[in-house]
Amino acid sequence: MTYKKYRLALLIFGALCLVYNIYEFAVGKYSTKQGVIFVIECLAGIALIFLPEIITKVFKIVLPEKIVYFYWFFLIISVFLGTSLHMISIISFWDKILHSVSPMVLTALGYGLLGFLMKDADISKTSPWLFLLFGFAFAGVCGVFWEFWEFLCDTLVDMNLQRYATSAGELLVGRAALMDTMGDLLTNTIGAVLMGIFAMIQSRGNAAYFEEYRLRRVK
Repeated sequence: MTYKKYRLALLIFGALCLVYNIYEFAVGKYSTKQGVIFVIECLAGIALIFLPEIITKVFKIVLPEKIVYFYWFFLIISVFLGTSLHMISIISFWDKILHSVSPMVLTALGYGLLGFLMKDADISKTSPWLFLLFGFAFAGVCGVFWEFWEFLCDTLVDMNLQRYATSAGELLVGRAALMDTMGDLLTNTIGAVLMGIFAMIQSRGNAAYFEEYRLRRVK
């Protein structure tokens, strides 16, 4: 029941953000292109609330609620607060907050994925370091692929996601052009390390703790 209440609350919040973006579009607060993008991204965020259920239906895999809640939290700060309510423009370091939280979610997902790949093996008999290292590596690789995605978007659509140019369109050169990408990779690493430290403290050297993260196949 708690799961459904959280999901309903998130849907209501997403709907309010959508109404706000439609209002902005109607009054012409932003250009037509930007207004449409904000509405589409908010709609996509609302649809992504149901991603855990979609994964269960399509792949027959159930995500633990603690991972789902963490994922929903990231949706709130990234799509709804960050994009729809424009916090990413208002607060200069908001992007770095996202790059710190997302690897925490991915690290937790890495724990669950490893548990899933171990099938029916007894997790308590393995070393907790197996999960800690796999989760850290999984989040790191995902962070690298995200930078590939940003580079592709910048190349094809000139979205300046990697901040290689100023807001005025002036191209940065040398070290200045690398600062955003390297900053993202650094915060991604820090987020993964923090999640690893949290899990290490919580597990107290007992790998059975990671059973809580294990993804399970629907029977």
